[in-house]
Amino acid sequence: MPDSGSSPLRPSPPAAAARFGAPVPAYTHGVLPGPPPAPRQGEEAAAAARQPSPALERILCGPSGLGTAGLSLARRAQPAAPETPEAPETPEAPKAPADALHIPGLYYHPVAEPDPVRVEEVSRRVKDWAVEEVELYPEEWEGQFDGFSVGRYMVACHPDAPTIEHLMVATRLMVAENAVDDCYCEDHGGSPIGLGGRLLLAHTALDHLHTTQEYQPQWAESLHADAPRRAYRSAMEYFVRQASASQADRYRHDMARLHLGYLAEGAWAQTDHTPEVWEYLAMRQFNNFRPCPTITDTVGGYELPADLHAQPGMQRVLALAGNASTIVNDLYSYTKELASPGRHLNLPVVIAEREDASERDAYLKAVEVHNDLMRDFEAASAALAAAAPAPSVLRFLQGVAAWVDGNHYWHQTNTYRYSLPDFW
Repeated sequence: MPDSGSSPLRPSPPAAAARFGAPVPAYTHGVLPGPPPAPRQGEEAAAAARQPSPALERILCGPSGLGTAGLSLARRAQPAAPETPEAPETPEAPKAPADALHIPGLYYHPVAEPDPVRVEEVSRRVKDWAVEEVELYPEEWEGQFDGFSVGRYMVACHPDAPTIEHLMVATRLMVAENAVDDCYCEDHGGSPIGLGGRLLLAHTALDHLHTTQEYQPQWAESLHADAPRRAYRSAMEYFVRQASASQADRYRHDMARLHLGYLAEGAWAQTDHTPEVWEYLAMRQFNNFRPCPTITDTVGGYELPADLHAQPGMQRVLALAGNASTIVNDLYSYTKELASPGRHLNLPVVIAEREDASERDAYLKAVEVHNDLMRDFEAASAALAAAAPAPSVLRFLQGVAAWVDGNHYWHQTNTYRYSLPDFW
């Protein structure tokens, strides 16, 4: 814990660095056109290291709104700033594009437009990988693949990625996860019938089977049997080249969580069961985006130590980040799912049925649920930043916040996939 005279925005960098074996970096929340610049020497480097990014500053300030002032670590612990002849100008906050979708009352933070050079390069590379290396989709699905805009998605979510190849680690995994969801669960031939067996075999592409010599070749051959398994196998191979053993095992764990959520939703579909709202939210804590922000340090080119990642406070932050981000998906994909064949569970649908609400009121209630989750996420992040102000923890919290914001940006701007209900 910092002493009473220190600010969590400046958490005794030399002591924290010595304890956790890490330098104190200067972070930015904007788009990085390439690798971070080399540290400067002397007083300039020390001053730069003490400057928090907008994302980190937001975490430390805690949530906003009535009754949340006490959660602001910056206001609670920061000493009065010395007078200076001239205060630096505050950079203008980014704004959503004019043609973006806008959900009235939704709590979110706009992000800067992702670097178009990086977006173009990531998009090109991932399409080459999908077509040439893993034969992910037939020709007639090409428009949908392009419309997904995964390059723009991942560049927005990982502004601190030092290289294109670091971004590609996240991008391949995102594409592979969506291939499993589409082909096994939903849009492109997915079905709850037999889902458990398909997911189990696909999971062995992430968490390898260790069996006898007689049966090992058959398992290895099975990893090429369909597009989802080919994508999982290849994306994981690239990932483990960048990740530590601990980071890779962390990702496998969160993918098992994801698959468990798929199975719960599939089971409800088979029995035509509408869960209670709390049950639906429990399922969504597993069937959600959590595997994406959990690898933010790998994509950023550093490592959050395993013992710090496993702390209950960090696990709460990651759970809330995944939950809030997934309800964003429910809100923006609402009309898309209603127009799709079959019955799709999402939070507004469940609220409408279980709480006997109109479609409009249920949707607005889902917005409130999202906002509560976002503010809880920010409060939990602020509390953890104060309790464990190690440089790697602060950087990881910043990365998770950037991922949450980038995920919203992608949903809000992807008008190829999404539209909004006419409730306003």
